[in-house]
Amino acid sequence: MNTAEVETSMARLAATAIELTEAQRQPLEAIVRKHTSPQQLVIRARIILLAAQGHGIRAIAAHLQSARGRVQSWRRRWLAAPASAAVASRLADLPRPGAPAIYTPEQICAIVALSCESPEASGRPISHWTQQALADEAVNRGLVESISQRSVGRFLKRSRPPATPRARLADARARGGVHAAVPGSLSHLRAGTPPRGAG
Repeated sequence: MNTAEVETSMARLAATAIELTEAQRQPLEAIVRKHTSPQQLVIRARIILLAAQGHGIRAIAAHLQSARGRVQSWRRRWLAAPASAAVASRLADLPRPGAPAIYTPEQICAIVALSCESPEASGRPISHWTQQALADEAVNRGLVESISQRSVGRFLKRSRPPATPRARLADARARGGVHAAVPGSLSHLRAGTPPRGAG
């Protein structure tokens, strides 16, 4: 390779310069300074700031202990974004692939609320809701066009409050018998005895 070919080759490997306006630099620096900024966002902002200072891809990757591909990707995305795009939108993740959500959060909340009602109030001859009965009632009430009993089950499982850890429950029972007061429970009121530590 002669000198002209080497210079041409090096020019192709050189990263495109990033020029920042003051309106872009300030939010980027604020993201880096703010202690509550998500770490991924901080790294993205630092990539752009370092690139604007003239640092190359390899130098930025080494300085941030990040992969060169990551640095290249965020530089490319910054340069490809429209000049009028806000800093937050330039640094945001791209939409995930896959189908969009079928049910809105409002529909999910309505189905969970329906599960709290008595089935008899809806004219159902059962004492407790089944997933299939909830799915059928949600369709009858027009909450959703259609829904499977498995989807109803997933919604209910996600909305369930976390149970008391078995270890805490077992420990409480071991200390005071089967009917011991579990922290946060009201079992001491039924037994007519004050909770432990009350005095």
